[in-house]
Amino acid sequence: MRVLIVEDDHATAALIAAGLRPDMTQVDSVSDGDEGFTRATGGHYDLLIVDRMLPHTDGITMVRKLRFAGCEMPVLMVSALGEVDARVEGLEAGADDYLAKPFAMTELRARLSALSRRPRMAETITRLRVADLELDRISREVQRGGQLIELQPREFRLLDYLMTHVDRVVTRAMLLEHVWEFHFDPQTSVVETHISRLRAKIDRGFDNDLLHTIRGFGYCLRAIV
Repeated sequence: MRVLIVEDDHATAALIAAGLRPDMTQVDSVSDGDEGFTRATGGHYDLLIVDRMLPHTDGITMVRKLRFAGCEMPVLMVSALGEVDARVEGLEAGADDYLAKPFAMTELRARLSALSRRPRMAETITRLRVADLELDRISREVQRGGQLIELQPREFRLLDYLMTHVDRVVTRAMLLEHVWEFHFDPQTSVVETHISRLRAKIDRGFDNDLLHTIRGFGYCLRAIV
């Protein structure tokens, strides 16, 4: 397993690296977000540990850029900011997990092990279609009626999940677990906010709505009401 650490505190980076090397085939570290992005997109690593506060490009921006670039490498974000809002922001940016400092090396290793076991997105089906709405998992493009729709990374994941479960009602809890990878309810309006934004992008200006709210249950993407 090859791990890249992006951490500007050299003592912390060295401590993490020393704790991981007995179990990993390769552990490298860089100290700023720009170099971290370049190394991460080179395709030489299996896991990425990113500090939230970095010089040049901060960790949040770096992870967003990685997801925009189509990089699906598992990312563990670490930060001294451990409040719920900070964790939500990191996960919304595209991190797969979030660990507050200070942390025990045993927990860090356990979280990385869990991320390494998590299955990647199946690429057997590369294109999804509902009515005139199309999603391409390879190019990460979304079109409706031939019109290109710009989505943020989390909006793309949300739409992918809804299209994968077309004609089925998905609950808020299902979306939190499978799109945001929360196994608890953070008590925020993150789902509702993203559903509203996604609906505005894929339905506004078109003849019929595809994204429906099923009151008391959740949401459903379908071509026919």
